[in-house]
Amino acid sequence: MTELVQRWQALPAHLLDTPLPAIAITLLAFMLGTRMFRLLKQPSWCPPVLIASAVVALLLWGLDIEFSRYREGAAWLMLLLGPATVALGVPLFQQFHHIRALWRPVLLTLPPAAMLAAGYAAGLAWALGASREVIASLAPKSVTAPIALGIIDQTGGSASVLMGGLLATGVATTLAVSLFAPRLGIHDERVLGFVLGINGHAIGTVRAFEISPTAGAFASLGMGLTGIFTALFLPLAWHLIAGQ
Repeated sequence: MTELVQRWQALPAHLLDTPLPAIAITLLAFMLGTRMFRLLKQPSWCPPVLIASAVVALLLWGLDIEFSRYREGAAWLMLLLGPATVALGVPLFQQFHHIRALWRPVLLTLPPAAMLAAGYAAGLAWALGASREVIASLAPKSVTAPIALGIIDQTGGSASVLMGGLLATGVATTLAVSLFAPRLGIHDERVLGFVLGINGHAIGTVRAFEISPTAGAFASLGMGLTGIFTALFLPLAWHLIAGQ
């Protein structure tokens, strides 16, 4: 009987050494975030991922679980980011006839937009006295997570700072587009989707699909091309400017 009690008492510690708590926390946060988002009538300023992130933080604090342990348990989720990003090629293919008609504006606007997105983030961080690691982490803030993680591996950034920057950027992008696009008279779903994809990566793309399939396809295009372009130019620019 004593041995059985000891095993029962050791069960929580044993479970913490498995991925189960991290998986349960992640799924619970996702479901709560989605549910609350719908209850709030889908506000653009508060996407489900923001709510879910707050829920995860509260659960880790309340259960006294170290973030490093949670991250280790939830590492398998990172493997799903790549296939999820590739799956966005389906709506891209479905709307290809629209995209083909606008290939010139797309190619002309994407490079300066991607360079500006990385440049102002790095410039502001440098002006505020941030360390090289923080600057390297914030520069790819408009790139989808699987590609951005590969970029900071080359530039020496921090994954935790990067993830925070990705979340803030995605939320700010959806909010800015929702607030300013109507005031500027921008109603073209193709333009709205492309802007959300270039600047807001996956979070912006989700918002674009809420607008329409066409907006979602252009957001997928913008997110994918921004990721490819930034992955090519940012590490090179970083090593040239930073001297490493």
